[in-house]
Parts: sequence; C-alpha cells; structure tokens
Amino acid sequence: MTDDDQGFAGDLARLRRSIDNLDAAMVHLLAERFRCTDAIGELKARHGLESRDPRREAAQLKRLRILAAQSGLDPDFTRKLHALVVREVITNHEAVKFESGAG
Repeated sequence: MTDDDQGFAGDLARLRRSIDNLDAAMVHLLAERFRCTDAIGELKARHGLESRDPRREAAQLKRLRILAAQSGLDPDFTRKLHALVVREVITNHEAVKFESGAG
C-alpha cells in the first residue's frame, strides 16, 4: 500500500466518522423536534384546534429555504425535507386528536 493509498484510506475513514457523528446528531435533533411537535399536538387537541396551520407552514418553509440558500444547501431539498417532516407531524397530531376523542 502506497503512502497515497494510506492517506486516502485515512481521509475516507475520518470523513465517514464525521458523517456518522452528523447522522447521530440529526437523529437526536429530529427526536427533540418531534417531542416538541407532539406536545403541540396535545395542546391543539385539548383546545380543539386544527392539526394543520398552513400559514405557519408557509412561513416556516420560507425561512428554511432562505437558511438553506445561505448555507449552500439546495432550497428544493429543504422543501422536500420540510414536507416530509410536516406530513409526519400532521399524522401524529391527527392520531392524538383521535385518541383524545376530539377527532
């Protein structure tokens, strides 16, 4: 194995460790986000509010697309990710509403 091969293997391993750490952080952040949105779902069900808030979703998406562009991330990817997360949140809110007898 040449020095160049060893350097490549070391760089690859280091970058993959960083990716693994970032993936773990994303999972933890998503878990915390869903703890918050679950609590919001319970509040909404208790107060008879709709699961969806289109104005909030639109404002949040606009903010996230700006942040993505500023960070060098594809804003369209951010839109897709946001849509996925919002769908899951709405599903969870609807389940809470149903379980509470409000839906």
